[in-house]
Order: sequence, then structure tokens, then C-alpha cells
Amino acid sequence: MGKVYLVGAGPGDPELVTVKAIKAIQKADVILYDRLVNKELLEYAKAEVNIIYCGKLPNYHTLKQETINSFLVKFAKKGKVVVRLKGGDPFVFGRGGEEAEALVENNIDFEIIPGVTSGIAAASYAGIPVTHRDYSASVAFITGHRQDEPRKAIKWEQLTTAVDTLVIYMGVKNLPYICESLMEHGKSKDTPIALVNWGTYAEQQRTVSGTLDTIVNIVNKEKVGNPSIIIVGEVVRFHEKLNWFEKLAFTQYACVEEA
Repeated sequence: MGKVYLVGAGPGDPELVTVKAIKAIQKADVILYDRLVNKELLEYAKAEVNIIYCGKLPNYHTLKQETINSFLVKFAKKGKVVVRLKGGDPFVFGRGGEEAEALVENNIDFEIIPGVTSGIAAASYAGIPVTHRDYSASVAFITGHRQDEPRKAIKWEQLTTAVDTLVIYMGVKNLPYICESLMEHGKSKDTPIALVNWGTYAEQQRTVSGTLDTIVNIVNKEKVGNPSIIIVGEVVRFHEKLNWFEKLAFTQYACVEEA
């Protein structure tokens, strides 16, 4: 019997991957990787590795989740070392829990290797601290997309009053609904909100900000799409002051162009 590693690949910048994740990739016989995994990480794999793409777009899945689960079980039963390489962290909106359940049900040995989740990394790379001693004592990670009754699945009335900073994954398509729900349940229309697109990717990351009342028009005008992390709260105001990465990336890119 083989073994499965559910591995967090981090948010995009390949230097943010953990040492333990790299060691798992290096010994893998089979790697199943997602769309948002930086392909540079696959260069750590051995030459004879079997690599399978499992990428998912909002309305298109290369492989269904049930198929991915069955692949993990099938290869492990053949005695293979299997790495399931997932963007961010496997247990933060990564379906890692579902995959681990399937492995337990089939008596497959496995390990979870955490990764840096994009909700923290993208915010940090945009100069937005998700907590701050003066402005935010709490932060919540929220999915902005649910297949089953999204309008009932998220308890906006509690989130708007109990949590200082909201970090929303997979919410671009539902941004109008998210903003309306937050304002409906007590958030001021002037509450700061930002979207970080392609967080931690040099030359690709960009951040747009506004308020709950204005951000939808701004996003439409700037044509901001997936993948994006949405951050809501007073900490968003730090973006202009602490925006280190986008300024650094722009400076480096400008220097290359001049050379």
C-alpha cells in the first residue's frame, strides 16, 4: 500500500512553499495538481513522475471531485507515493477534508502538509494586515461561493457585527450580493473593501479598493476577475501606505524594461 500527501502549495509565489511540501513533491510517483498551483513547483519532481492536471474553473471542472478521490485511492493501492498538490492550504476551502475522508474510508495512509493560504498571503502582499492592534481584533475566512443555496449558507447578520475583518474567497462573481448583504445587515456603505487579483504573483498582482457602495462599479471598470481575494474592513486603508509588493514588482519590471 502506498501513501498520499495532501500538500498545500501556497498562494502562487513559489518561494512561499514549505520545505516539507518540496520534500513530498521530490519523492512523489504521482502528482495531482490544481489550476492555481504555480507550475514551477513541479520542477522539483523526479523525471519519471506521473503528473495529472485537476484544474477547476468557476463553471468547468477538468476532473470531478469524486474522480480525484478515486485516483488518490487507486494509485495508493498500487503502492505509489501520491501528492495531491493544492493551491493555498488543503483545509482552507481546498476540499482537503473530503479527500482525507475518502482515504480513511479506504484505509489509505496519508499526511496533511499545510500551506500558506491566499487569504493571508494576498492580503500581506497588498500591504493589508488582516489584524491590527488598533483596528482589527478578529478575522473570518468566508467562502463567497456555495453550490447549495448561497444566500442561506452564510450568516451575514453575525459576521457584520462580530468580526472586524472579513476575508472572502471565490467571491468575485457574487460581489454585488456580498456587498448588498453586508450593508443590509449593518455594515456602513463607506466600509473599505479591496480585491487582490493574482495575489503574490509578480507582474500579475493588482489591488483595487473602494467602499461597499462603490466597489462593484470599480471592479467592473477595471475588469477584475478570478482569482481574487476580497478583504472587507478598516484594515484595507493600510493598502496605500504599506503596498510594498506591487511597488517592488513595478520597480523591478521597469528596470528590466530599461535594460
